[in-house]
Amino acid sequence: MKCRSLFNMYFTTTISISLVLFLVGLESVVLMSAHELVRHVRESVVLTVVLNDTASQADVQRLDRLMQAAPYTYTARYISREEALQEHIDNLGEDPQKFLGYNPLTDAFEVKLHAQYAQIDSISTIEQNLLALPYVDQVIYQADIVKKLDNNLQEASLVLLVIALALLVIALVLISNTIQLQVYSKRFLINTMRLVGATPWVIKWPFIRRNMLMGIEAACIALLMLGAAYYYCADRLGIRLFALTGQNIAVIVGVVVFVGWFITFFASLAATNRYIRMKTSKLYEI
Repeated sequence: MKCRSLFNMYFTTTISISLVLFLVGLESVVLMSAHELVRHVRESVVLTVVLNDTASQADVQRLDRLMQAAPYTYTARYISREEALQEHIDNLGEDPQKFLGYNPLTDAFEVKLHAQYAQIDSISTIEQNLLALPYVDQVIYQADIVKKLDNNLQEASLVLLVIALALLVIALVLISNTIQLQVYSKRFLINTMRLVGATPWVIKWPFIRRNMLMGIEAACIALLMLGAAYYYCADRLGIRLFALTGQNIAVIVGVVVFVGWFITFFASLAATNRYIRMKTSKLYEI
């Protein structure tokens, strides 16, 4: 009967911690998805580098090599004036050559930037460098949208960071309280060990070791729950929050296991220290 009671307590505590760690893992998934979304949005920013009429084919090839080698380039596509005219006709259904008598469009490059360069300061620097080339006429991009994008993404990142910290604090409190309750049930055993002369570390280590193992087991359960939730969302609901790469998996596993180990270690340490220092008479008053 006593063994069953101990098992039930261990099982209940493990499941409680695993549910909290599941929330921690879910928080990691949300932050990772937000990072992926920010990267995707930034890499959708397009710069149109318009060449002047004097640009030769050699200038086009030179600029193409420059674009491909530039660290800020995510993709670069050359659009000749003929291709630009055809795209104009396909999109708007009108051919400006019919009433102008010539093709008013010019050769250009359509450039998408790596996420870290898709910010107004970086784009301004890139624009100045490109305009310094003699065969570049202008660099076109939507500056207002880029500025709004910067501001909105910074605000969203700050909000997500605050939420993440709040959830982490909640996880810390919930797991600490769960460990406190478990150690509380052993307070008389701790006191007995202290009275017979056991050193503080001899008293603390069994609780710390068992609860750390419990934290790792709870982390494994939480990871299984996260995996099941991810595949359910991806396969049944068609929702794929982020790319399931080895690096992403390693980050989530590392966060969940570390939080489970870290919190159970220090919660066990704090709880056992409390009862080791407590007088015997006080044990009956709490």
